[in-house]
Amino acid sequence: MQAIRSILVVIEPEHSESLALKRAKLIAGVTQAHLHLLVCDRKHDHSGMLGVLKAALLEDGYSVTTEQAWNESLHETIVDVQQAEGCGLVVKQHYPDSSLKKALLTPADWKLLRSCPTPVLLVKTSKPWTGGVILAAIDVGNTDNEHRHLHNTIIDYGYDIASLAKAHLHVVSAHPSPMLSAADPTLQLSETIEARYREQCRAFQAEFDIDDEHLHIEEGPADVLIPFMVHKLQAAVTVIGTVARSGLSGALIGNTAEVVLDAVESDVLVLKPQEIEDHLEEIVSHH
Repeated sequence: MQAIRSILVVIEPEHSESLALKRAKLIAGVTQAHLHLLVCDRKHDHSGMLGVLKAALLEDGYSVTTEQAWNESLHETIVDVQQAEGCGLVVKQHYPDSSLKKALLTPADWKLLRSCPTPVLLVKTSKPWTGGVILAAIDVGNTDNEHRHLHNTIIDYGYDIASLAKAHLHVVSAHPSPMLSAADPTLQLSETIEARYREQCRAFQAEFDIDDEHLHIEEGPADVLIPFMVHKLQAAVTVIGTVARSGLSGALIGNTAEVVLDAVESDVLVLKPQEIEDHLEEIVSHH
Protein backbone atom coordinates (compact mmCIF):
# COMPACT_ATOMS: atom_id res chain seq x y z
CA MET A 1 0.00 0.00 0.00
CA GLN A 2 2.96 2.29 0.60
CA ALA A 3 3.67 1.94 -3.14
CA ILE A 4 0.33 3.53 -4.11
CA ARG A 5 1.15 6.98 -5.44
CA SER A 6 -2.33 8.06 -6.47
CA ILE A 7 -5.83 7.22 -5.18
CA LEU A 8 -9.05 7.64 -7.18
CA VAL A 9 -11.90 8.70 -4.88
CA VAL A 10 -15.42 8.37 -6.26
CA ILE A 11 -17.56 11.21 -4.88
CA GLU A 12 -21.36 10.79 -4.81
CA PRO A 13 -22.86 14.30 -4.96
CA GLU A 14 -26.13 13.29 -3.29
CA HIS A 15 -24.33 12.06 -0.16
CA SER A 16 -22.70 15.05 1.48
CA GLU A 17 -20.77 13.07 4.12
CA SER A 18 -18.30 11.21 1.90
CA LEU A 19 -17.09 8.08 3.70
CA ALA A 20 -14.95 7.21 0.67
CA LEU A 21 -13.09 10.52 1.00
CA LYS A 22 -12.68 9.98 4.74
CA ARG A 23 -10.95 6.62 4.14
CA ALA A 24 -8.85 7.96 1.26
CA LYS A 25 -7.63 10.81 3.47
CA LEU A 26 -6.61 8.35 6.18
CA ILE A 27 -4.56 6.32 3.67
CA ALA A 28 -3.07 9.37 1.90
CA GLY A 29 -2.21 10.94 5.24
CA VAL A 30 0.20 8.07 5.86
CA THR A 31 1.34 7.18 2.32
CA GLN A 32 1.45 10.77 0.96
CA ALA A 33 -0.52 9.54 -2.07
CA HIS A 34 -2.17 12.04 -4.42
CA LEU A 35 -6.01 12.17 -4.31
CA HIS A 36 -7.98 12.41 -7.56
CA LEU A 37 -11.67 13.14 -6.82
CA LEU A 38 -14.15 11.95 -9.45
CA VAL A 39 -17.86 12.69 -9.84
CA CYS A 40 -19.55 10.37 -12.37
CA ASP A 41 -22.41 12.39 -13.85
CA ARG A 42 -23.22 13.55 -17.36
CA LYS A 43 -26.25 15.73 -16.50
CA HIS A 44 -25.44 18.17 -13.70
CA ASP A 45 -22.45 20.40 -13.09
CA HIS A 46 -20.67 19.63 -9.80
CA SER A 47 -17.65 21.91 -10.24
CA GLY A 48 -18.73 24.09 -7.31
CA MET A 49 -18.83 21.18 -4.86
CA LEU A 50 -15.56 19.74 -6.20
CA GLY A 51 -13.93 23.16 -5.83
CA VAL A 52 -14.97 23.39 -2.18
CA LEU A 53 -13.68 19.87 -1.44
CA LYS A 54 -10.40 20.57 -3.24
CA ALA A 55 -9.79 23.85 -1.38
CA ALA A 56 -10.37 22.18 1.99
CA LEU A 57 -8.05 19.28 1.14
CA LEU A 58 -5.28 21.56 -0.14
CA GLU A 59 -5.55 23.55 3.09
CA ASP A 60 -5.09 20.31 5.04
CA GLY A 61 -1.89 19.62 3.09
CA TYR A 62 -3.16 16.97 0.65
CA SER A 63 -2.15 16.80 -3.01
CA VAL A 64 -5.45 16.79 -4.92
CA THR A 65 -7.05 17.11 -8.37
CA THR A 66 -10.73 16.85 -9.35
CA GLU A 67 -12.73 15.72 -12.37
CA GLN A 68 -16.29 15.19 -13.53
CA ALA A 69 -16.76 12.56 -16.25
CA TRP A 70 -19.21 10.09 -17.76
CA ASN A 71 -18.74 7.26 -20.23
CA GLU A 72 -21.49 4.71 -20.95
CA SER A 73 -21.79 3.45 -17.35
CA LEU A 74 -20.59 4.07 -13.81
CA HIS A 75 -17.99 1.28 -13.70
CA GLU A 76 -16.61 2.09 -17.17
CA THR A 77 -16.25 5.76 -16.23
CA ILE A 78 -14.35 4.85 -13.06
CA VAL A 79 -12.01 2.41 -14.85
CA ASP A 80 -11.35 4.91 -17.68
CA VAL A 81 -10.35 7.61 -15.22
CA GLN A 82 -8.32 5.17 -13.13
CA GLN A 83 -6.34 4.25 -16.26
CA ALA A 84 -5.94 7.83 -17.49
CA GLU A 85 -4.71 9.05 -14.08
CA GLY A 86 -2.63 5.96 -13.27
CA CYS A 87 -4.31 5.52 -9.88
CA GLY A 88 -3.19 2.48 -7.89
CA LEU A 89 -6.32 2.25 -5.72
CA VAL A 90 -10.01 3.06 -6.23
CA VAL A 91 -12.07 4.07 -3.17
CA LYS A 92 -15.85 4.14 -3.47
CA GLN A 93 -18.76 4.05 -1.07
CA HIS A 94 -20.97 0.97 -1.48
CA TYR A 95 -24.75 1.25 -1.38
CA PRO A 96 -26.39 -2.18 -1.41
CA ASP A 97 -29.03 -2.89 -4.05
CA SER A 98 -32.38 -4.47 -3.20
CA SER A 99 -32.50 -8.22 -3.82
CA LEU A 100 -35.13 -7.72 -6.53
CA LYS A 101 -32.93 -5.22 -8.37
CA LYS A 102 -29.95 -7.56 -7.92
CA ALA A 103 -31.91 -10.44 -9.47
CA LEU A 104 -32.59 -8.32 -12.55
CA LEU A 105 -29.33 -6.39 -12.88
CA THR A 106 -25.70 -6.98 -12.01
CA PRO A 107 -24.91 -4.36 -9.33
CA ALA A 108 -22.57 -1.58 -10.52
CA ASP A 109 -20.05 -2.33 -7.77
CA TRP A 110 -19.80 -5.99 -8.85
CA LYS A 111 -19.07 -4.78 -12.38
CA LEU A 112 -16.44 -2.44 -10.99
CA LEU A 113 -14.79 -5.30 -9.06
CA ARG A 114 -14.76 -7.46 -12.19
CA SER A 115 -13.33 -4.87 -14.55
CA CYS A 116 -11.01 -2.69 -12.47
CA PRO A 117 -7.32 -3.68 -12.84
CA THR A 118 -6.33 -2.18 -9.45
CA PRO A 119 -7.39 -2.89 -5.85
CA VAL A 120 -10.83 -1.50 -4.97
CA LEU A 121 -11.81 -0.36 -1.48
CA LEU A 122 -15.58 -0.34 -1.04
CA VAL A 123 -16.55 1.67 2.01
CA LYS A 124 -19.66 0.43 3.81
CA THR A 125 -19.57 1.79 7.34
CA SER A 126 -18.45 4.85 9.29
CA LYS A 127 -16.81 2.56 11.88
CA PRO A 128 -13.36 3.98 12.74
CA TRP A 129 -10.40 1.91 11.51
CA THR A 130 -8.07 3.17 14.22
CA GLY A 131 -7.37 0.61 16.92
CA GLY A 132 -9.84 -1.82 15.34
CA VAL A 133 -9.53 -5.24 13.70
CA ILE A 134 -8.49 -5.80 10.09
CA LEU A 135 -9.59 -9.24 8.82
CA ALA A 136 -7.68 -10.86 5.94
CA ALA A 137 -9.57 -13.76 4.32
CA ILE A 138 -7.49 -16.40 2.57
CA ASP A 139 -7.85 -19.98 1.41
CA VAL A 140 -4.99 -21.86 3.08
CA GLY A 141 -6.00 -25.12 1.40
CA ASN A 142 -5.09 -23.73 -2.01
CA THR A 143 -1.33 -23.73 -2.39
CA ASP A 144 -0.97 -23.36 -6.16
CA ASN A 145 1.20 -20.45 -7.29
CA GLU A 146 -1.64 -18.11 -8.19
CA HIS A 147 -3.22 -18.52 -4.75
CA ARG A 148 0.14 -18.27 -2.96
CA HIS A 149 0.87 -14.92 -4.63
CA LEU A 150 -2.65 -13.74 -3.87
CA HIS A 151 -2.30 -14.78 -0.21
CA ASN A 152 0.94 -12.79 0.00
CA THR A 153 -0.79 -9.73 -1.45
CA ILE A 154 -3.79 -10.06 0.89
CA ILE A 155 -1.61 -10.38 3.98
CA ASP A 156 0.68 -7.54 2.87
CA TYR A 157 -2.25 -5.20 2.40
CA GLY A 158 -3.76 -6.41 5.68
CA TYR A 159 -0.56 -5.57 7.55
CA ASP A 160 -0.29 -2.22 5.73
CA ILE A 161 -3.80 -1.16 6.73
CA ALA A 162 -3.28 -2.45 10.28
CA SER A 163 -0.09 -0.42 10.60
CA LEU A 164 -1.51 2.81 9.14
CA ALA A 165 -4.64 2.53 11.32
CA LYS A 166 -2.76 1.20 14.39
CA ALA A 167 -5.14 -1.76 14.22
CA HIS A 168 -4.80 -5.54 14.72
CA LEU A 169 -4.58 -8.00 11.84
CA HIS A 170 -6.55 -11.25 12.08
CA VAL A 171 -6.63 -13.95 9.39
CA VAL A 172 -9.56 -16.24 8.58
CA SER A 173 -9.59 -19.37 6.42
CA ALA A 174 -12.55 -21.65 5.79
CA HIS A 175 -12.00 -25.38 5.39
CA PRO A 176 -14.40 -27.78 3.66
CA SER A 177 -16.91 -29.92 5.50
CA PRO A 178 -16.17 -33.67 5.67
CA MET A 179 -17.24 -35.76 2.66
CA LEU A 180 -17.80 -39.42 3.36
CA SER A 181 -17.38 -40.13 -0.34
CA ALA A 182 -13.98 -38.42 -0.54
CA ALA A 183 -11.24 -40.58 -2.03
CA ASP A 184 -8.75 -39.15 0.44
CA PRO A 185 -9.59 -40.59 3.91
CA THR A 186 -8.34 -37.43 5.64
CA LEU A 187 -11.23 -35.54 3.99
CA GLN A 188 -13.83 -37.81 5.59
CA LEU A 189 -13.60 -36.51 9.17
CA SER A 190 -13.80 -33.00 10.58
CA GLU A 191 -10.88 -33.62 12.93
CA THR A 192 -8.52 -34.86 10.21
CA ILE A 193 -9.48 -32.04 7.83
CA GLU A 194 -8.88 -29.44 10.52
CA ALA A 195 -5.58 -31.09 11.49
CA ARG A 196 -4.42 -31.02 7.89
CA TYR A 197 -5.42 -27.37 7.54
CA ARG A 198 -3.68 -26.49 10.80
CA GLU A 199 -0.57 -28.19 9.42
CA GLN A 200 -0.72 -26.17 6.20
CA CYS A 201 -1.24 -23.09 8.32
CA ARG A 202 1.95 -23.69 10.33
CA ALA A 203 4.15 -22.87 7.34
CA PHE A 204 1.90 -19.97 6.45
CA GLN A 205 1.99 -18.62 10.02
CA ALA A 206 5.75 -18.87 10.18
CA GLU A 207 6.12 -17.06 6.87
CA PHE A 208 3.81 -14.18 7.82
CA ASP A 209 4.38 -14.09 11.57
CA ILE A 210 0.75 -14.75 12.57
CA ASP A 211 0.15 -16.41 15.94
CA ASP A 212 -2.69 -18.83 16.80
CA GLU A 213 -4.68 -16.13 18.54
CA HIS A 214 -4.92 -14.10 15.31
CA LEU A 215 -5.66 -17.07 13.01
CA HIS A 216 -9.22 -18.38 12.72
CA ILE A 217 -9.82 -21.66 10.88
CA GLU A 218 -13.41 -22.83 10.75
CA GLU A 219 -15.44 -25.36 8.83
CA GLY A 220 -17.93 -24.20 6.24
CA PRO A 221 -18.33 -22.12 3.09
CA ALA A 222 -16.23 -18.96 2.94
CA ASP A 223 -19.20 -16.75 2.03
CA VAL A 224 -20.87 -17.72 5.33
CA LEU A 225 -17.76 -17.87 7.51
CA ILE A 226 -16.26 -14.51 6.51
CA PRO A 227 -19.35 -12.40 7.43
CA PHE A 228 -19.66 -14.44 10.68
CA MET A 229 -16.04 -13.66 11.65
CA VAL A 230 -16.38 -9.99 10.66
CA HIS A 231 -19.35 -9.74 13.01
CA LYS A 232 -17.70 -11.72 15.80
CA LEU A 233 -14.47 -9.68 15.70
CA GLN A 234 -16.27 -6.42 14.84
CA ALA A 235 -13.74 -5.98 12.02
CA ALA A 236 -13.44 -2.53 10.44
CA VAL A 237 -11.98 -3.77 7.14
CA THR A 238 -12.17 -7.14 5.36
CA VAL A 239 -9.38 -7.83 2.86
CA ILE A 240 -10.39 -10.42 0.28
CA GLY A 241 -8.90 -11.72 -2.97
CA THR A 242 -10.39 -13.10 -6.14
CA VAL A 243 -8.93 -15.61 -8.57
CA ALA A 244 -10.15 -16.29 -12.11
CA ARG A 245 -12.27 -19.43 -12.15
CA SER A 246 -13.14 -19.91 -15.80
CA GLY A 247 -10.29 -18.65 -17.90
CA LEU A 248 -9.40 -15.00 -18.02
CA SER A 249 -12.12 -14.15 -20.51
CA GLY A 250 -14.88 -15.49 -18.25
CA ALA A 251 -16.22 -13.85 -15.13
CA LEU A 252 -13.03 -12.63 -13.58
CA ILE A 253 -14.17 -12.69 -10.03
CA GLY A 254 -15.10 -15.58 -7.77
CA ASN A 255 -18.59 -14.80 -6.56
CA THR A 256 -17.50 -15.26 -2.92
CA ALA A 257 -16.27 -11.66 -2.96
CA GLU A 258 -19.56 -10.46 -4.38
CA VAL A 259 -21.69 -12.33 -1.84
CA VAL A 260 -19.39 -11.24 0.99
CA LEU A 261 -19.56 -7.62 -0.14
CA ASP A 262 -23.25 -7.33 0.75
CA ALA A 263 -23.12 -9.63 3.76
CA VAL A 264 -20.31 -8.08 5.85
CA GLU A 265 -20.65 -5.14 8.24
CA SER A 266 -17.26 -3.69 7.35
CA ASP A 267 -15.38 -1.93 4.58
CA VAL A 268 -14.10 -4.37 1.94
CA LEU A 269 -10.78 -4.22 0.09
CA VAL A 270 -10.80 -6.49 -2.98
CA LEU A 271 -7.48 -7.59 -4.51
CA LYS A 272 -6.65 -9.59 -7.63
CA PRO A 273 -3.61 -11.66 -8.61
CA GLN A 274 -1.03 -9.88 -10.77
CA GLU A 275 -1.89 -11.95 -13.87
CA ILE A 276 -5.54 -10.84 -13.76
CA GLU A 277 -4.56 -7.21 -13.14
CA ASP A 278 -2.25 -7.36 -16.17
CA HIS A 279 -4.94 -8.99 -18.29
CA LEU A 280 -7.53 -6.37 -17.33
CA GLU A 281 -5.02 -3.58 -18.06
CA GLU A 282 -4.66 -5.07 -21.52
CA ILE A 283 -8.41 -5.28 -22.14
CA VAL A 284 -8.97 -1.71 -20.93
CA SER A 285 -6.10 -0.27 -22.96
CA HIS A 286 -7.51 -1.82 -26.16
CA HIS A 287 -10.91 -0.17 -25.73
